[in-house]
Amino acid sequence: MDTMTLHRSAADSPPALPRATTVQAGPTAPSRLQRLWRGNEEDPSWARPALLGLLFATALFYLYNLTSSGYANSFYSAAVQAGSQSWEAFFYGSSDAGNSITVDKPPASLWIMALSVRVLGLSSFAILLPEVLMGVATVAVVHATVRRHFGAAAGLVGGLVMALTPVAVLMFRFNNPDALLVLLMALGAWATLKSIDEGSHKWFAIVGVLIGLGFLTKALQVLLVVPAFGLAYLLFANTTLRRRITGALIGVAAMVLSAGWWVAVVELVPASMRPYIGGSQDNSFLSVTFGYNGLGRISGNETGSVGGGNGWGTTGLGRMFSSSIGGQISWLIPSALILLAVGLFLRGRAPRTDGRRAAYVVWGGWLLVTMLTFSLMAGIFHEYYTVALAPAVAAVVGMGTGEAWEHRTRSIGSITLAAATAAAATWSFILLSRTDWQNWLRIGVLVVGMASALLLLVITQLHRRFVPVVVASALVAVLAGPAAYSIQTVGTAHTGSIVTAGPSTGRGGFGGGMPGGGPGGMPPGTTQGGTGTAPGGTAQGGTTGAPQGGGGMGGLLDASTPTTEVVSALSADAGSYRWVAAAVGSQNAAGLQLGTGLPVMAIGGFNGSDPSPTLAQFQAYVANGDIHYFAASGGQGGGRGGMGGLGGSGTGSEISTWVAANFTSVTIGGSTFYDLTQPLSAAASTGTTTQTT
Repeated sequence: MDTMTLHRSAADSPPALPRATTVQAGPTAPSRLQRLWRGNEEDPSWARPALLGLLFATALFYLYNLTSSGYANSFYSAAVQAGSQSWEAFFYGSSDAGNSITVDKPPASLWIMALSVRVLGLSSFAILLPEVLMGVATVAVVHATVRRHFGAAAGLVGGLVMALTPVAVLMFRFNNPDALLVLLMALGAWATLKSIDEGSHKWFAIVGVLIGLGFLTKALQVLLVVPAFGLAYLLFANTTLRRRITGALIGVAAMVLSAGWWVAVVELVPASMRPYIGGSQDNSFLSVTFGYNGLGRISGNETGSVGGGNGWGTTGLGRMFSSSIGGQISWLIPSALILLAVGLFLRGRAPRTDGRRAAYVVWGGWLLVTMLTFSLMAGIFHEYYTVALAPAVAAVVGMGTGEAWEHRTRSIGSITLAAATAAAATWSFILLSRTDWQNWLRIGVLVVGMASALLLLVITQLHRRFVPVVVASALVAVLAGPAAYSIQTVGTAHTGSIVTAGPSTGRGGFGGGMPGGGPGGMPPGTTQGGTGTAPGGTAQGGTTGAPQGGGGMGGLLDASTPTTEVVSALSADAGSYRWVAAAVGSQNAAGLQLGTGLPVMAIGGFNGSDPSPTLAQFQAYVANGDIHYFAASGGQGGGRGGMGGLGGSGTGSEISTWVAANFTSVTIGGSTFYDLTQPLSAAASTGTTTQTT
């Protein structure tokens, strides 16, 4: 075969197959579920499963026995019900779908609950579920913020402390605005530290938005965290001084805009086109913000409040540790203060942009400013307000514990760990000694805590097998007291306007353990009388047989549940009326409204002391056929004539007197009402004030 033939044969033959090669397969990209489980690569393998376990356990714990509290604070539940029926009521936070008056707080927390009710229907579960989710989210935020600079173990400690703080357990299962407020403030701390690390204007603007939303949740209280957030950003943000100042101004602008849009709408809309602003004496949101619900809480000058002045307990630096407040929040405050001081000392020579020092300033500043404000404020103060301290206490404990553990081979580390453990155990022993509840626990906490503290002093001398036992014992001693209070809290129904976590100390007092104080943190000389049944069988307040304009606070602090006869009567021909009934005081109206699912006018707002409606306005409503019944003093959920405290309006008493003199009283289900469609004389039907006998 010649050469040409060989070349042709090679050209005509099929191409040879490529030689098989061995390919090294790279690692398969983890799925989204795997990434969720594994977490960050720098974290130990146990970190993410532990976090997910904590969040799952927190959710189950908070959900347990949730609906036993029924509508919890009926004042807010009625507004939620109204917002689920009327978008106007939703926007303004009205107490009723007829939009007579708003609650005495901004409406952001109501928005979330009202949306839940629109989806799930009106029920205790639909109202309280968002609070539980906010609680779980807050635990996650505290964990994430602490873990960012101090590691997974410190984050887990912070999250665990947050989850087991008694007042937090209470308020994340209750429908007051505090749950959303605390979540927004915790998110603000997280965003502040992120903005500091990145020197970012954008993230500090987000901080401003979160604070603005906090303002729309509970007005000026959210500003207590602003000094710490702003100072930390100005001092430590990873950028130039000029950009830090610019970023701070951007944050302030974002805060004002995110809160101001709603305030502007409320103030600019004519009063005749919107509901009356509850809690004010002049129908202005600004006045209630800076007066009754704002600076008045500091000074005690709260026009329209009940009690007020200096009737809310002894002020002073020891207030957070008093008999009525200590068991709510103070379990780990002594330890937190120790850990904060040592942490700042250890970071003393760190670079300006040190993230850990910034975290101590953010969380520690939050703790100190809020604690001092609560301790010294002379106005209305309820024990549950202290939930605003919970994230700061939890974060400082987590951060300080992590930092001290890293320095455990030095005296400062081991002594700090021992001191923090001993302080927590000793203070837990004192708090538990204030009750006759679970006496064995206080002894166990003290013994285990002190033994653990001594062993922590020599932690480096112990065999490594014993180290986890010592650490676990210290955690048990530190958390056993608040955990026991929290377990008692979830097993107990809580209703009304003033609630507390844990067992009673049996010492009364309001805010400062004041001798002779009323129960549950009421001003001295008041009682929470009355009977009634909440959904789920919970006893609620609602005084019966009280004279108009006087007596205790049963109808002020809680709502009663109307009988089936009352519900039937008020529901009859309900479509013909804007309000099926009117009652003095929001809680009195709330009981009727939640029982019937229909709008009930709350005369005088929460305290019955707001000038809404005036007598002339009420007479016009009656003449126009807008209201069917008036709940009399002694009626179920019935009017109390208005409290008229601290210079507030006496409109409720005027209306009660006019109605009683001019309309027919009827007894429904054992309760007294006035049928506003049945005047005693023709004169009353015209809206005149002529009294007949």
